[in-house]
Amino acid sequence: MSLFNIFNIASSGMSAQSVRLNVTASNLANAGSVGSSKKEIYRARQPVFATVMKEAQNDMSVGSVQVKGIVETQTDGREEYNPSHPMANDKGYIYHSNVDPMSEMANMISASH
Repeated sequence: MSLFNIFNIASSGMSAQSVRLNVTASNLANAGSVGSSKKEIYRARQPVFATVMKEAQNDMSVGSVQVKGIVETQTDGREEYNPSHPMANDKGYIYHSNVDPMSEMANMISASH
């Protein structure tokens, strides 16, 4: 394996972690958002990574990391009865985002390493 292949593998992994950091920053920025229905609240997003193997010279495989997409988590946000809130629905409920700031901070620390 040549030195250039090693740099290509490392740079693809760093690019993938950069996407992870950007998604985490977006999640943290929207952690305190609320809405008047479950469908309109911000849902935490997570990147999906995949390993891509390519055949190189001399029957060696060269790998890289690829971002396959960004998916929304399916867990529900917290429901709160607050009829005085300007975003409250006709029943007086607001819905909080499903972002967990503690897990997002752990995700950010992990991606930065």
